Amino acid sequence: MKKIILGAAVAAVVSIALFLLYPAPIDPAFWSPPKPKEMTGPLSPNTLLRNAALLARGKVDGPEETAVDRLGRVYGGTQDGKIVRILTDGTVETFVETGGRPLGMRFDRHGSLIVCDAYKGLLSIDPKGAVRVLSTSAEGVPFLFTDALDIARDGTIYFTDASFKHNQSQYMLDLLEARPRGRFLAWDPASGQTRVLLRDLYFANGVALSPGEDFVLVNETYRYRIVRYWLKGPRAGKSDIFIDNLPGFPDNISAGETQAFWVAVFTVRNKLADRLHRFPFLKAQMSKLPRALWPRPEPYGLVLALDEKGNIVRSLHDPGGDRLKAITSAVEHNGFLYLGSLHNDRVGKYRLP
Repeated sequence: MKKIILGAAVAAVVSIALFLLYPAPIDPAFWSPPKPKEMTGPLSPNTLLRNAALLARGKVDGPEETAVDRLGRVYGGTQDGKIVRILTDGTVETFVETGGRPLGMRFDRHGSLIVCDAYKGLLSIDPKGAVRVLSTSAEGVPFLFTDALDIARDGTIYFTDASFKHNQSQYMLDLLEARPRGRFLAWDPASGQTRVLLRDLYFANGVALSPGEDFVLVNETYRYRIVRYWLKGPRAGKSDIFIDNLPGFPDNISAGETQAFWVAVFTVRNKLADRLHRFPFLKAQMSKLPRALWPRPEPYGLVLALDEKGNIVRSLHDPGGDRLKAITSAVEHNGFLYLGSLHNDRVGKYRLP
């Protein structure tokens, strides 16, 4: 019996040693996140999102971002590389297959759907479904995670490459690593060239132009903040922090009609994740474990409304995510807020008061 116990102990020690010696897929950095703000005032929890209608429930898989055309049809990219179209009668049809993972999308003034495909790059899709690749790299560095965009009135497309190291399937590794791998870019329709406007962003995500197009906002998801890049005025070409220490992980951001900006928050802050950032060694070991053993994000639905000065003026919640959770986009159109999600099987449609 003693030999069996001793053998088991030796095997356990060897297994642990081999696990610790096995190289981690990340090079994690130390970070001490700021203490979360209290959920009071405009952030006070409510159940408003539970009043949202659910479009295409059970018929779509992860419509991360949505766009609405002139006929009121809702488009969304899904996990299997399709862009689906939800007709006004609720019918769901496939508009096009990109062969990648469609994420951010906006219609341009010509009626083409401009799409950030995580694997295929920046795409333009005409009304008949013909796909044209606009850009796949900048400064000789290929896009690894083309993510979100907005389009200026002159046709310039502002977009992000969330990480030049980790692709879309590895976005949690980018969170654990806590290093600035993201870029903010601009595609010029006249020259077809792509410029890098900002580097060293911590998971460069949502993009939204201000109403006057004097600045553009970029979400840094893994720093709980939004960066402002100035396009006009004395600070043109410079950047600053628009809002910091958000109550969760900001995903996509869009300009609104009733509010200056809508920010989709994937989930609220996680105390364990915040503490873990102070221990790079532990993050490295966690990255080796199966995903099923990682801490799970809290199911929660949250959308924030911001004014042009970066103040939170209201919030929409679904505590527990009973109806809508892991919201990754909030797009206002004709009195409704359309809510996409990276993982949900539905699109939320919330009537704005």
